[in-house]
Amino acid sequence: MGSNNNNARAHSISDNISSLMSPSPQENYEFHHNNREKSIILGILIAALNEMAELLKFDIPISIKSSISNEFLFNWENYEEIFSNPNQPGESPTTRFESSKVYGVVPMNVIELIQNFLDPIKWMNMFPTIVTKARTVEVLDSGDLGGSMQLMYEKLHILSPLVEARDYYFIRYFRKLDEKTWIMVDISYDLIKEIRSGETSHAWKFPSGCAIQDLEHGESRVTWIEHVQVDEKIPVHNMFLPLLIDRQTYGAKRWIVTLQRMCERYNVEVGATSLSRHDPKQVLNDPEILENVMQISLRMVKRFCEILSMTEKLDFPTSSKFKSEDRVSIRKNEDITQQKGFIITAATSLWLPLSCRNVFNFLKDNNSRCQWDVLAGENTVTELARIETGCVPGNNITIIQPYVPEEKKMLILQESAIDELGAFLIYAPIDLSTVNSIFKGSDVNKVSILPSGFIICPDGRHNLDTYITKNAQNGSILTMTFQILICHANNASISLKQQKSAVTSVHNLLSSTILKIKATLGCSD
Repeated sequence: MGSNNNNARAHSISDNISSLMSPSPQENYEFHHNNREKSIILGILIAALNEMAELLKFDIPISIKSSISNEFLFNWENYEEIFSNPNQPGESPTTRFESSKVYGVVPMNVIELIQNFLDPIKWMNMFPTIVTKARTVEVLDSGDLGGSMQLMYEKLHILSPLVEARDYYFIRYFRKLDEKTWIMVDISYDLIKEIRSGETSHAWKFPSGCAIQDLEHGESRVTWIEHVQVDEKIPVHNMFLPLLIDRQTYGAKRWIVTLQRMCERYNVEVGATSLSRHDPKQVLNDPEILENVMQISLRMVKRFCEILSMTEKLDFPTSSKFKSEDRVSIRKNEDITQQKGFIITAATSLWLPLSCRNVFNFLKDNNSRCQWDVLAGENTVTELARIETGCVPGNNITIIQPYVPEEKKMLILQESAIDELGAFLIYAPIDLSTVNSIFKGSDVNKVSILPSGFIICPDGRHNLDTYITKNAQNGSILTMTFQILICHANNASISLKQQKSAVTSVHNLLSSTILKIKATLGCSD
């Protein structure tokens, strides 16, 4: 009976592959390959698939188990002896290779995982703290060759503006290995060279991806491999260098840990899992309201992570008060849900002699929020509602009411999460009428949201598992980002004087908040 169920699930996936493989809207160009080019790409994929099948084995000679985590790393010299990559880009003195492999059990079945990995929008939603942009460039095959094959683009960015983003053009290939297992292979394809007259990407994927094994009962065993060549355009900041060396930045473990957390969150949203929640007025008992709140909160988290790379440049000299870790940008507000104007973003990262968990617990504590949050106005705050998004304490969405007399109708929407690689706390002011409209089923995509928040990660100098221990003495890196909107009627331009004034204001707010946090935590200079 179990075998029949497995066959039915596998058949269901094959039947649905074609309907899932619809291309995303093109950005500024259309690109299509002829049959000869597709044949070359297929040859690259077959070699990549064979390589992935070998790399997924845990007893191959190139695998070395990490001394600080459950990851397996690849010995590059041994790798080159076993596998040849004729499409590998050239190397430079700054070239670095990153490789890691890790497995984990996630609370989602194989069908839903494949659906989320094939669709670029769902891919971004599943990894909002890693993937900031994604699109399908061209669907090369929708299942006729026993799998699916598409050209994709993605931009990855994590943790801080001090960590450089990575752009990839790659081929994603899904194929069924056996009745219970599917494999996803990503391999870089130099589409940039064809589009941009020879410019090559500074980040390159060797065969990477994952194997997904159906465990039944809504769970899957996922083995993830990340194997890339990187040439940083800008040297890595010393603060994040230990994380990068230990593969704690874009390594396989980050993908697995994020996938596990987001699958838990997804199951709450669709009603597959029911966790405890603080909801005195019982409004979140309505599945539609619950879904609306979780969707707008996800949109808030995605918006925050998108702006964290701080790619916009200031066109005037910054203040001498700025530290080397400070970043400020100005961009025109293109969000039709908000007033016309310009958004000023300021961010900074700093090291704290406290564990990631301790810093996270402090920022999550509503009793101490008035000591750092300008939205609280130095007054106490009250939690009106809470949705637990996972089993780990602190992983939740909350609606908070600050006691600010002149802002009686202003609330705060907040989402927070922590795992063994770090934590985030992202929040945005939201007025009472907007919350009521969300409860009544309004389109969450039309809700104005301008998030600020924190990203916290271990400093990479100690065993990652210490995040569980409350008394751990390892340090952490705190990144804080503030945003403000300067309203401007025509949305055309603002004067240099207005820019300088706005930048000074948001930077002063950032600096004063950091000083308050450090003083309260006993970490003052």
